Amino acid sequence: MTAYTIDFNPIIQLTDDQFYQLCRANPELKFERNAQGELIIMPPTGGETGNQNFEFGADLAIWNRQTKLGVGFDSSTCFKLPNGANRSPDLAWVIQERWQALSPEQRTKFPPICPDFVVELMSPSDTLKDTQDKMKEYIENGARLGWLIAPGMRRVEIYRPQQAVEVLEAPATLSGESVLPGFILNLSSIW
Repeated sequence: MTAYTIDFNPIIQLTDDQFYQLCRANPELKFERNAQGELIIMPPTGGETGNQNFEFGADLAIWNRQTKLGVGFDSSTCFKLPNGANRSPDLAWVIQERWQALSPEQRTKFPPICPDFVVELMSPSDTLKDTQDKMKEYIENGARLGWLIAPGMRRVEIYRPQQAVEVLEAPATLSGESVLPGFILNLSSIW
């Protein structure tokens, strides 16, 4: 399955509220919206990718419960980025102070914030270029650390602001660096 992009802009430009209502009215579909306002219909993940997302999310949740430094999110969460895009990374994390600065309504709907940390775990239906473009978009919109994990290629790309992308071949672990102090993700199970 592949993602489909639909450009409704010649007919209607969806407001943030209309996009939110569209997502709520179609809970069986996963939507994103790029900075140009085009609607992207994302395919569901397969079993392997879903399990890997779950395991990585569990590791991040355990670390976050211990440190209480921020708030973690799964792939169902859609964020309104500063460039106008609505994106749902596979995993995301926002530092506590930034999250608490949002109003209750902002936290309830699609939070208007770029996560401090994002993970995109490539599934067989994802293209490398599209996923790399998403990672660049996160960094350009304020993410401080991003991991693109590509199990099929046995590689990880690490994204940081104002730095070249670091490419690692089948690393055993990844460090959360100063963004997620003390967090280590064990990748041995996916290679």
